Amino acid sequence: MDLKRIDWNLYRSFLAVVRAGSLSGAARALGMTQPSLGRHIDALEAGLGASLFTRAQDGLRPTALALELQPCLESMETAVQLAERVASGAKQEARGSVRLSASQIIGGEVLPGLLANFLFDHPNISVELVLNNANDDLLKREADIAVRMVRPSQQTLLAKRLGRVDVGMFAHQRYVKAKGLPRSLADLRHHILIGPDKDSSSAKLVAQRGLAISPEFFALRTDSDLAQLSALRAGLGIGGCQLGVARNTPDLVAVLPEELHFSMDMWLVTHAGLRKDMRVMALFKYLGKELTRYARSSVRD
Repeated sequence: MDLKRIDWNLYRSFLAVVRAGSLSGAARALGMTQPSLGRHIDALEAGLGASLFTRAQDGLRPTALALELQPCLESMETAVQLAERVASGAKQEARGSVRLSASQIIGGEVLPGLLANFLFDHPNISVELVLNNANDDLLKREADIAVRMVRPSQQTLLAKRLGRVDVGMFAHQRYVKAKGLPRSLADLRHHILIGPDKDSSSAKLVAQRGLAISPEFFALRTDSDLAQLSALRAGLGIGGCQLGVARNTPDLVAVLPEELHFSMDMWLVTHAGLRKDMRVMALFKYLGKELTRYARSSVRD
């Protein structure tokens, strides 16, 4: 087989097997039959003239060649997905897929309710929602639109400041009833705290308030903001929460609101080259309006 003419679908099947670790799991992920997927792998190995997997008790293990190919093919996969999104929005109508990136809290707690109304009103648009506290590179088109908590610096991006989002410390009433509330920053050392594991950004914010903390300071450590929020709602301890989310969560009590509060700017960003893409701009304008409302609800009185 000519390597230049290997069908992309064979590579797609290869990536599915690497990720699933078995033919059956990959077949389910792709909506294929296991024999068809197996023929894809056989054809790809024949085309490459090398084995890509070895059999083990727990499934298929990728060979050294397969592990070398994986990042290259994942880059190709990203490019193919981008091409599909661009093609789906080529017509001058609001139709196609939009890839939207946001932080874990904004993406998991705020956007679903907003997107419900948008998708009801735009049945020909679909949204790929990516939750990522890191900033996806819009210049590389890893996303079409991003909600960021820091000001973008690239000149070729179209950015809109949505407002300020305040973050405070909170505890559920169940925790307060059992443990009480701290009366000072020093009292926090006698309470159950929820915080990050390896992510140092939160610690830096707290340090600005004069409280030096380390991971051992927290009884529950996780770098998942959504897991921290779930633990807070479960009454496990004291943790940080955006005010807009806290105000929509019954039974959360503010903890040392004067001493422990932080602010972030929220920005909506897209690539300047997408100004004329109707599906992208439809979502951009809608989120600009709705997230501005959310930002107003997230500011301390």
